[in-house]
Amino acid sequence: MRAGRMFELAERLAVAKSRQDVAAALEVLHPDMVLETPAFGTRVQGLAENARILTRFFETFPDYHVTLDGHASSADTLICWGTARMTMTGDRFGVVPNGRRAELPVFIAFGFRDDKIAHERFVFDLSELCAQSGVSTDAVRRKLFGDAGQA
Repeated sequence: MRAGRMFELAERLAVAKSRQDVAAALEVLHPDMVLETPAFGTRVQGLAENARILTRFFETFPDYHVTLDGHASSADTLICWGTARMTMTGDRFGVVPNGRRAELPVFIAFGFRDDKIAHERFVFDLSELCAQSGVSTDAVRRKLFGDAGQA
């Protein structure tokens, strides 16, 4: 796939996610789409699971917005970097956030198949998100990973 086409699909996904528009996001995803978010310990596959995890993510971060500031590619992989802005809400992580909007650097690796995004690995610093949200990283990691989450 051409680099321009890969970035076009990534930008469409970024715009859809920044509007919390799950249906628009799913339009650019392959039916076997794999979404990995190591900071949350999540990995889902398929459109239904992607819709479920995106809906849950937007419930927790209702003002999520991402900008893609740059990218590099190989024949079948696109790496993007940029900034995510999001406010942690609710009690998903078992903590009470301060209500401030966090601003984080993000790195996203994309894989493609059949002119769709088939894989996304969304990487950001959980500790920085927790610090800016006024919550304990240890408490969030315990909620996400149990006792195995302790360093």
